[in-house]
Amino acid sequence: MGSVAWIVLSLYFVLMIVIGWWAKSRVHDARDFFTAGGRMPWWLAGISHHMSGYSAAVFVAYAAIAYTTGFALYVWWAIGIVFAMAVGSVLFAPKWPRLRERLGIISPLEYLTTRYNLPAQQVLAWSGAALKIFDVGAKWTASAVLLNVFAGVPLHWGVLLTGGVTLVYSTVGGLWADALTDLGQFVIQLAAGVAMLVVTLSKLGGISSVWTMWDRLPASHAKPFAGSYTVAFFLVYLLIDTLSYNGGTWNLAQRFIAAGNAAQARRAAVLSGALYLVWPLVLFFPMWAAPLLLPGLKEPDQSYALLTTHLLPSGLIGLVLAGMFAHTMAMTSSDANAISAVVVRDIIPGLMRGRSSLSARAELAAGRIATFSFIALSLVIALTSDHFGGVLGLLILWFGALVGPIAIPMLFGMLPWFRRSGPSAAILSWAAGLIVFALTKYVFDGQVARLGENWVSTVTVAGPVIVAFVVFAVTGLVRPWRDPASDELIDALSSDEGPAPEQAIAHA
Repeated sequence: MGSVAWIVLSLYFVLMIVIGWWAKSRVHDARDFFTAGGRMPWWLAGISHHMSGYSAAVFVAYAAIAYTTGFALYVWWAIGIVFAMAVGSVLFAPKWPRLRERLGIISPLEYLTTRYNLPAQQVLAWSGAALKIFDVGAKWTASAVLLNVFAGVPLHWGVLLTGGVTLVYSTVGGLWADALTDLGQFVIQLAAGVAMLVVTLSKLGGISSVWTMWDRLPASHAKPFAGSYTVAFFLVYLLIDTLSYNGGTWNLAQRFIAAGNAAQARRAAVLSGALYLVWPLVLFFPMWAAPLLLPGLKEPDQSYALLTTHLLPSGLIGLVLAGMFAHTMAMTSSDANAISAVVVRDIIPGLMRGRSSLSARAELAAGRIATFSFIALSLVIALTSDHFGGVLGLLILWFGALVGPIAIPMLFGMLPWFRRSGPSAAILSWAAGLIVFALTKYVFDGQVARLGENWVSTVTVAGPVIVAFVVFAVTGLVRPWRDPASDELIDALSSDEGPAPEQAIAHA
């Protein structure tokens, strides 16, 4: 990186902090900090949801998959999310703003006390918060890898730089800062991604290389399913994506909660899904072409960064690097906001049961402290990521396998088909998923490995989420749970008509 690239990247970091500080003027209480007061327009919620759904790990871990496997990455990842958003726009997205309107929630888990009970809510809150620390740690590590390739910055300094900037604007500006920086980051990564696409096409011989390039790559690179990314793996991730992108990943639920009403949340989901259908084709094309432009790489996770340094002038290198950081900072800042909402509205009230709740001013202060603390802990994980299997291990195995057991009672609990699955079903499904993950990862890992390399990831990820779902559904059939307040809440979420449940009014 030359001086021009450093100037561009520095200006980007400064702009993010300025936006965060400006957003501070819009934050007057915890509702503004965590849900933008329920006033976020649908198009901003949709762009923010999209930007918060992936990070610089795309340019590291996913770039390696594109280099070694090819088009299967788009099918497994992007098409899976498009399917998830199509389902979610009907089943899940409209319910989140209804929860805000009827229960006054500002945390994705806040309604679980009414839907199940306090112990079930606390189990999901504590375990989900711990899991997200690992997930966000992977994002910081990915950013540091990029900065190391571009500029030779040591990994620990790269982690501290990107994390430190995000820590400032997230702690100060809340969800408004997250969403507004997401919008700025969307514009930056759009320009950077298009620049990379144009340069790559020119190196390959023009626009015709979009379809002729595949003949020069290994035959498996043009297949929709290849290597470890089999049909079975794809089907498993359809379920995981549906859970994750519709609110199982809490920061994405925040975008829907912040939308003005159910119709706007539905539009936001459709917009985000449409962006996932189109944008990854632009983003991934240079990654798919990398084996032709940089053959024989020993570390394919550096392929996109090396392409950038080989193909672009200094100023554009800074822009592309800023675009890569844009993805990470969008996701991690929104994660921090969602986790702090859970801490302030779910974990702290649970610990204070029977005592007076926090005042509005104390809630806002606690939210900022929780945001700061979460980002700081995730930076510690990033600095020790090698102990957890690196970026890809944290992302695909740890997060992919464990998000399901947490998300299943959270999302399926909204649906009337599962109204008889109560607190026992929620806790048992969560516990069963975690036990299966531990067994496949650490006890029966040898037996899983003997199934073949292509099945290891599928079994490790599929086992916990499938078992958790089965336990949740079957427990509701075997031990049906009936609770008037829970039934009233589920009925109230099914349409925009009708009064808020009495229990909800008391809770709010």
